[in-house]
Amino acid sequence: MRLTTKGRFAVTAMIDLALRDEGGPVTLAAISERQRISLSYLEQLFGKLRRHSIVESVRGPGGGYTMARTLETVTVADIIAAVDEPLDATMCGGKENCHETGRVGGGLVEGAQKGQCMTHDLWATLNHKMHEYLQSVTLAHLVRQQRDRERELAAQVATGATPAAGNVQNVIVDRRKAGGPRTPVTA
Repeated sequence: MRLTTKGRFAVTAMIDLALRDEGGPVTLAAISERQRISLSYLEQLFGKLRRHSIVESVRGPGGGYTMARTLETVTVADIIAAVDEPLDATMCGGKENCHETGRVGGGLVEGAQKGQCMTHDLWATLNHKMHEYLQSVTLAHLVRQQRDRERELAAQVATGATPAAGNVQNVIVDRRKAGGPRTPVTA
């Protein structure tokens, strides 16, 4: 069981939007370019996010998307639910009919029990724990985490240290304060 691309892209795009929201509406084209996510895919995701009142659209020149709620009130679980991302480790989708889905040749396997499989409670508990965790992580937390990473990377570059692999892509560090040129850094 994994979080699919839909959920990953939705959370990534929302972090991107939240990082830039204070400057006014953010275009999906800009998010698409920065995050390398298809523009048409973002349009689908943001339509769902708008219908769930997580983002608002602004039409016309200078338009784009803004946050509809404060970053503290938007959780990762909200984002994933808004884009219809199922997070379910059970075979039955929580219907407790695990054995009934295991059909062979159009019928139930002979001698199979109807109802829950032996590990249903294990996977149902995992679902609960995942939802509980994702509900505890706010967009505000993820934005703070991203800004901390960017500051850490900027400090590494300013001191001449080599940035660790996997850090923020395409961060621009203003080294003019230290007498140097603006230096693009890619991880």
